[in-house]
Amino acid sequence: MGRLSELFRPETVGVVGATDREGAVGRAILENLQSDFEGEIVPINPKRDEVLGLECYEDVASAPPIDLGVVVVPPPVVLETVRELSEAGTKNVVVITAGFSETGGEGAKRERELREIAAEYDLNVVGPNSLGIMSTPIGMNATFGPENAREGSISFMSQSGAFITAVLDWANEEGIGFKDVVSVGNKSVLDETDFVEEWGDDPDTDVIIGYLEDIDDGQEFVRTAREVTDDTPIVLVKSGRTDAGAQAASSHTGAIAGSERAYEAGLEQAGVIRAESVQELFDYARALSGLPEPDSDGVAVITNAGGPGVLTTDAVGDSTLEMADFTDETIDELAEAMPEEANVYNPIDAIGDADVDRFGEALEIALDDPNVGSAVVVAAPTAVLEYDDLAETVIEKRDEYEKPVVTSLMGGARARAAEEVLRAFGIPNYFDPSRAVAGLDGLARYRDVRERTVDEPAQFDVDRERARKILARAADRDDNRLGVESMDLLEAYGIPTPAGDIVDDPDRAREVAESIDGDVVMKIVSPDITHKSDIGGVKVGVGDEDVYDAYEDLVSRARNYQPDATIIGVQVQEMLDVGESTETIVGMNRDPQFGPLLLFGLGGIFVETLEDTSVRVAPIGEDEARDMIDEIQAAPLLRGARGREPADVDAIVETVQRLSQLVTDFPSILELDVNPLVAGPDGVQAIDLRLTVDTEELNDD
Repeated sequence: MGRLSELFRPETVGVVGATDREGAVGRAILENLQSDFEGEIVPINPKRDEVLGLECYEDVASAPPIDLGVVVVPPPVVLETVRELSEAGTKNVVVITAGFSETGGEGAKRERELREIAAEYDLNVVGPNSLGIMSTPIGMNATFGPENAREGSISFMSQSGAFITAVLDWANEEGIGFKDVVSVGNKSVLDETDFVEEWGDDPDTDVIIGYLEDIDDGQEFVRTAREVTDDTPIVLVKSGRTDAGAQAASSHTGAIAGSERAYEAGLEQAGVIRAESVQELFDYARALSGLPEPDSDGVAVITNAGGPGVLTTDAVGDSTLEMADFTDETIDELAEAMPEEANVYNPIDAIGDADVDRFGEALEIALDDPNVGSAVVVAAPTAVLEYDDLAETVIEKRDEYEKPVVTSLMGGARARAAEEVLRAFGIPNYFDPSRAVAGLDGLARYRDVRERTVDEPAQFDVDRERARKILARAADRDDNRLGVESMDLLEAYGIPTPAGDIVDDPDRAREVAESIDGDVVMKIVSPDITHKSDIGGVKVGVGDEDVYDAYEDLVSRARNYQPDATIIGVQVQEMLDVGESTETIVGMNRDPQFGPLLLFGLGGIFVETLEDTSVRVAPIGEDEARDMIDEIQAAPLLRGARGREPADVDAIVETVQRLSQLVTDFPSILELDVNPLVAGPDGVQAIDLRLTVDTEELNDD
C-alpha cells in the first residue's frame, strides 16, 4: 500500500468540532462513525465534556493520539486546528469546513496557508470543503452524508459531495458496493492523481471510478494513470467545459484544440475509460469489477423475446463490439437443439416458451463458439421460466467457459431476486438490454487498454541552444509572436524547410530568387497580418524578372491593408511541386492542465473549415504519432487513395515527433503552427510558421 494507506485504515479518528447539537455537521459525522467504525472515536470540543455518550476532550493536546483528524470548526480556526493536529503527530486530516478558495479573497489566502502547513508537516490533507471519506472494510464513515456505503471492490472519488450522497443512495438500492469513497473537495493537497496512485496499489480495489470537474496536473495524472491502468481499470465522468483554450486561440491549433480536447486526449492516453453519464459510469464499473475480459469483440445474444433481442442487437451495433458470426457447426448444433420456430442465427431467439434448460443449452452452444467473446442473456418473464434457476444456469456456464456473460432479466420482483443471486457471483443484471451491452463494451475497451503498447518518445539530435536564441527574439515583440522569419527554429530541430530567405529590399529579393532554381513564392512577413492570402500578400510562381515588382506590390498591399502594421520584409522561398503532395498542419497549443497539446490534420486554407484533426498530449513516441496520422479522415489521401502517389508517411511521423520534442524542451512556447506542412512522396517541407512565446518562461528553459 502507498502513503495514503493510514488515511483509509486509521485506528483512531478524532472529530474536532464534534457536537450533540441537532442538525450540526459535527454531530452527523460522529453518528456515522458510531454506526460501524471498528476503531476508537475521539470527540474534541472545548464546550463539551461528553458527546453522544463519548468522552469529549477540550483540545487536541489533551486527546489521545489520533491517526485521522476530521476538522469541523469555523474557517478562521481551521489553520490553528490543523497545526495542532500536526504537532500532536497526526499525519492524515480531512477538512470538512468550507470557506476557502471557493469563496475567493480571504478564503483563497487561508487555503494557501493550509497548503504551507501541510508541506511543513508532511500532511495528507483531504479538502477543505469536503463531505468526508469512507472505508467500508473497517466500517468507517467519516462523512456527514445520510447514507453509508455497501462493502465492495469499487473505490470512488468525487469533486462534488452532493454527487456522492446521491450516488450512495442509488447504489444501495442497486446493490452496488464500494471499498473507499473520497470527497476530494478543493484538492488543496491531495488530488485525483494521489488517489489513483493509492488505489492502483490496493489489492482490494478492483475498479477506480470518479466524478471530476477538472484535473489539477494533467501531465502527472497521465503518467500515473497510464501505469495504474495496466492492472486496475479507471472509469471517469468528466464534467464542465472551459474556454481557456478558445481564449488563447491566436493560432489555428489554439482555435481547434481547446481544453476539452486536451481532456479527451489526455484521458485516452492515460488508459482511462470515459463515461458520458452516471449510469454509464456504473454500468462499466459493475462489469469491470466482476467479469473476465473478452478475448474477442464478438457478442452472442440469447433471448426468449424478439423485440428485446432486436434492441440488444442495435446496442451492439452502436458499441465498439460486433455481433458474433457463428460457425456452421454452432448453427447446426443450435438447429438440432432449438424448436423449429426458433432463430438459430445471432441473436438466438429461443422463443417465448423457452425454459431454463433451453436457455442453458443455447448459451452453452454459443459460448463454445470460437467467434464468441461474450454473451448477453435477455429474458422476459413467462410462466415457464424461473429467473432464479436461470441465474444459476448463467453462473454455471460463465464459470465453465470463462467468458463474460451479462444478463437483462426484465421485470420486477422476480428479476430482483435473481439479480441478488447473480451479483454474488460478479454477474451484473440490467433491466435495459442496451446497458448490458454497455457493460460488455467497457470490458472490451479496458482489454484494449491493457493490450496497448506505449513507446518512449525519441530523443533526436537537435541544436537546442540555437533554438533558444531564436525564441529569445520574441522578447523584442509587443505580442511575443514569431513568424516565418524564425523558420530556422524548425531547422534547428531537423524539420525540413524550403530554400529561401527573408529580405527587406527588392534588390536583395532578386538576389535570393536568382540563387534558387526555378520560380519562387513571395510572401509578406508581418506579425500583424495573420491571413496573408486574404489581402493578396502571397505571390506564387514569380520569375526572376518579376521579383522586384512583386516585392513592391506586396509591401504596398500590406500598407494599404493595415497602415500601422509592422512589416519585417518579404519571404522569398523555393516553390515546391505540390501536384502529388497534401497540405497538412502540425501544431501545438499549451493547455493549462495538460501542457503541450499536439495537433495534426489536413492543413492549408481548409484547416479551420474542415477541422479534420487529431490531438495528443506531448511528449509522444512513434506509435502515437502514427496513430495521430491514421485517425484523420484524410488519411487515405496520404496513403495514396484514387491513384495518388503515397506521401512519405514516415517523414510525417518523424516531423510530429520532432515537434513534440521541441515543445517539450521549451515550455515557453505557448502555441505553434506549422501550416502548411507539405507532405509528398519524397518527404515533407514546412512552408509557414507561427508561434507565441512566453519570454519570462524562456529564461527557465
